[in-house]
Amino acid sequence: MNWSTLKAPFKALVILAICAISIYVVIPPQKTIHLGLDLQGGARLLLQLNPTAEVPHITSQVQAQTREVIDRRINGLGVAEPSISNVGSDRILVELPAVKNPDQAEQVLKQVAVLEYKIVPFDVTQKAEGYLTELQQPNLAPKERAEAEKYISETAYTLSGGVVYSGKDLKAAQASYDQAGRPDITFQTKDPGKFGKLTSSNLQKPLGIFLDHRYLSAPIIQSPIYDSGQITGQFTEDQTLTLANELNAGALPARITIIEKETIGPTLGKIDLVQSMRAAALGLGLVLIFMIVMYRLPGLLADVALAIYVLVMMAILAVSHATLTLPGIAGFVLSIGMAVDANVLIFERIKEELWNGKTMRAAVRVGFQRAFSAVFDSHFTTIVGAGVLYMLGTGTVKGFAFTLFWGTVVSLFTAVFITRFFVDVLVDNELLTAPEFYGVKRSDVGIFSKTAGAEA
Repeated sequence: MNWSTLKAPFKALVILAICAISIYVVIPPQKTIHLGLDLQGGARLLLQLNPTAEVPHITSQVQAQTREVIDRRINGLGVAEPSISNVGSDRILVELPAVKNPDQAEQVLKQVAVLEYKIVPFDVTQKAEGYLTELQQPNLAPKERAEAEKYISETAYTLSGGVVYSGKDLKAAQASYDQAGRPDITFQTKDPGKFGKLTSSNLQKPLGIFLDHRYLSAPIIQSPIYDSGQITGQFTEDQTLTLANELNAGALPARITIIEKETIGPTLGKIDLVQSMRAAALGLGLVLIFMIVMYRLPGLLADVALAIYVLVMMAILAVSHATLTLPGIAGFVLSIGMAVDANVLIFERIKEELWNGKTMRAAVRVGFQRAFSAVFDSHFTTIVGAGVLYMLGTGTVKGFAFTLFWGTVVSLFTAVFITRFFVDVLVDNELLTAPEFYGVKRSDVGIFSKTAGAEA
């Protein structure tokens, strides 16, 4: 048993394995295929980076650091597949698909989240805790609420000692619960020795915890704390999650302002999705019909290969966790055109070989061989262009380039491997080998050679 005998079964197993794996990773598509902001709704925010005393100039490094902090904060909110990209040299575009609370996302983006520890006098702690309790009362008079808010946000910080520890010295923070089941925050320190020395020298004193100068709590230091500790206070569960996220994300290196905010409702996104899917289905349907009408049996086989191509592309989107947007669908449809173009070149070469008088088996072999260079060149130039566009593009341009790149790669594979396999199986086994099945009249077989002989 040699390779020529095993080649066809081996190729069949490869194609079946590709189809099985693709179906496995795609199902269910509503969970594996992630839709972009324009297809499922969400929020789009354009952020302006502003210089500060610490950061007098907005450089590319500051922009990259800010984008990284924003990314960690958004991920902490549980937003799936956010898009965060640079706009110019001092702006950042944030797109949040299917975000449930745009206002919360905006608040998290704008907060600086500077955590500071101070040794607080007992009377300041007592008064601040009293004001925190008052702020929990829904019927508190506006004047009293303003007084309590001012003390918590400014006065307590001013009346306390100097900063003895800061949030940048934290390794990580997690939302948790204390022994009484109340929400609090557990944190780990980067330098246990430093924190241990601080707490050892201030036993039985209130260690005030301030976020952006706002008083949170001031637990009494009962014993030295080295590698981990807790931030307690009158928190709700949502507040501990938000605070832990901010502490893990760190402070923004530059002050930001939101200069544009747009919310796209899920209804509009659904309309865009339905219309784009209809356009894609219409384009695909016309292509399938065209291939069958023009090329008969090879066209039908190419349509089967095209169906496998669509399945593989969906699997690539699912495995890569790519976000599918309207431009991405456009790139997908364009790559379908590339797949059809490859088959058109191949089938036209096969018809020419039949017109030259070759047998069906020879026409298929020579047709694929001679068409390969043209097919490869056209696909390769598109792949290079899509690759450059992906590396240099931003936002939805990347989505277009991504689907175009992989769609062209897969279309090249389906044309030279899968379609070739289907045609070879029929021809090698003498099944449906009449020239009429390949778009050539029986009377036209060898017409080129006959014409050349007559002219001679």
